[in-house]
Amino acid sequence: MNAPYTVADYLVDRLADCGADHLFGVPGDYNLQFLDHVIAHRTVRWVGCANELNAAYAADGYARVQGFGALLTTYGVGELSALNGVAGSFAERVPVLHIVGAPCTGAQQRRECLHHTLGDGNFDHFRQMSAPISVAQGVLDARNACAEIDRVLSEIMRHKRPGYLLLPADVAALPVARPVSALTAQATDAENPQLESFSQMARKLLQPCHRISVLADVLALRFGQQSVLNQWMQEVPIPHATLLMGKGLFNERHPAFAGTYSGGASHPQTREAIEDAEVIICIGTCFTDTITAGFTHRITPKNSIEIQPFAARVGERWFSGIAMSEAIQALIAVSKAFSAQWQTYRRQLSAPVTVDSGHLTQRHFWQALEKHLRPNDIVLADQGTAAFGIAALTLPEGASLIVQPLWGSIGFTLPAAFGAQTSQADRRVVLVIGDGAAQLTIQELSSMLRDGQRPLILLLNNEGYTVERAIHGPEQRYNDISLWNWTQVPQALNLDCQAECWKVSNASQLNDALARAERGDKLTLLEVMLPKMDIPPLLKAVTQALEARNGEH
Repeated sequence: MNAPYTVADYLVDRLADCGADHLFGVPGDYNLQFLDHVIAHRTVRWVGCANELNAAYAADGYARVQGFGALLTTYGVGELSALNGVAGSFAERVPVLHIVGAPCTGAQQRRECLHHTLGDGNFDHFRQMSAPISVAQGVLDARNACAEIDRVLSEIMRHKRPGYLLLPADVAALPVARPVSALTAQATDAENPQLESFSQMARKLLQPCHRISVLADVLALRFGQQSVLNQWMQEVPIPHATLLMGKGLFNERHPAFAGTYSGGASHPQTREAIEDAEVIICIGTCFTDTITAGFTHRITPKNSIEIQPFAARVGERWFSGIAMSEAIQALIAVSKAFSAQWQTYRRQLSAPVTVDSGHLTQRHFWQALEKHLRPNDIVLADQGTAAFGIAALTLPEGASLIVQPLWGSIGFTLPAAFGAQTSQADRRVVLVIGDGAAQLTIQELSSMLRDGQRPLILLLNNEGYTVERAIHGPEQRYNDISLWNWTQVPQALNLDCQAECWKVSNASQLNDALARAERGDKLTLLEVMLPKMDIPPLLKAVTQALEARNGEH
């Protein structure tokens, strides 16, 4: 006799519909029966993590390259541990479903004093805590389970933000009908009448111009416009750039790519290409303090066109309800009509990189790394010296970058690298992380080793929180950390460790180690010894701006 088709089966099938072939998390007694259905599923694989925070980070990294991610925790203690990671997904528009295994419905109705609760009989506390960092929440019961699963997942996919489902253990086991069709994105409404008005105003603004620039960022990436924008730049070579959060959106080897725009801290050539245009087309931009060096960007509504996921602006006038894809297509049509009169742009290439063999500095490190990056790499750079150092690099074609400059939770990238590699087993993952950040989430290195992953991990050892030293208190002991023997850590985290670990302290050693690591046959950890107070130029500008703002009254 076949086992009945249940709510648990329905939910796992819907995860597969959304593109999640893996479910990250930590088991707990309230989600174990649901997990049996995950294990039995034909395509979705369970991926256990070292803790719930790391699982949330891993689901985020997975979703950034897969398009959707899912996370499972147990009620109370598990879900609260994951909230920091989920909040980062909400801030940076990453579609992740957080499933919480909960006590049985009857126990909740009787207000029993159960473990993992606050002991007051109220089982809605933690859902309320998740509400501000989720685009939709559902509490599943016998009557609404399937409809609520579909509703929450649809909202996640539409808005590219996390959602929350509370799944009582008894509800997971209830029989339901199989879905009659796959869960797909809802068809867009009939053409918005404002689209034509937007197009006409854009045409009027652009018609007399000779210098145009495009600044696209993270939301263009999240809402699936990468290939469209790159094709546009191939056909109409407008000077274009990204902010740090959207770096990797464009082919950075394109001759009209102007670099990574960082407001007043930008390379002069980048700043001129973007800011000196008569009209700046901003697509999916999010101007945060850290990536604009303290809001030093010079882009005003008067001389810009802005496209966001569900609205667009020309000058001071907003047009609501226009999909990003529609607005971009309208601008592409306008640009083809006027591009003959627009000035062309070609990036001035830097002199060939020469790396000496002397004492390692931040400059030496980033020069060497750029030389060894390969097309289609997935590169992750943790908040701090890593993220702001990577901003100055020109990525190879097809490379993806994962950074978290808005939420800025240090340690995020190590579990996120695990999630990204789980999604893309055939692509090389390159992780750059500081020693202070790595201490927060190093346990997930054991999951990489367990699953046979082979990332290249570049651990920057500058003896503590260098980014914080640069902001305030360079000699204060609150910016110090316990110093670890990093090259021995992988052996401690896996009994059958198949990793290569090297410690490098000069540029020649670094280049040799990076060349050896290109074999990619094992997980490779390079401990890179760097001066305690050496920081990339962009980070210096950012930390000065942050220190000034933190001192304001």
